Amino acid sequence: MKKFIYPILFLLFSVHAIAQQHRERVKALKVSFITEKLDLTAQEAQQFWPVFNSYEKAVNKIKHEDIRNIRREIRRTINTLSDSRAKELVLKLNQAETALHKERIALSSKLLKIIPPKKIILLKVAEEDFKRKMLERYRSKGHKGQRN
Repeated sequence: MKKFIYPILFLLFSVHAIAQQHRERVKALKVSFITEKLDLTAQEAQQFWPVFNSYEKAVNKIKHEDIRNIRREIRRTINTLSDSRAKELVLKLNQAETALHKERIALSSKLLKIIPPKKIILLKVAEEDFKRKMLERYRSKGHKGQRN
């Protein structure tokens, strides 16, 4: 039995480590991309990154825990979902989306004290550009894998 457990555990830890490295690499690419697009001064960067990282942490918690759990329950129970439970899930989803919106507004308010308004707009554009570039990269890798 141990012959099977250790290789499986090793495989799981390896997959987790690879995924963690991938997340860290994407994070580093995003930091680099945003830094380049915003052209932050040293003083701006020193104040900007703690605020932005705190925002990212809060948003990721909402997206990857709260919303993911709601969607997971919806997928798992969609065929047996009662109207009352569906309403509860809709309300929970609305609350999570409202929390995301509040985080975005709070970020803008905090950043107005750190960087010029134009750089805040550039940040929003840079984030969208980064998402688009990552999606294009993901799609191109996916298509290459399907052709081979």
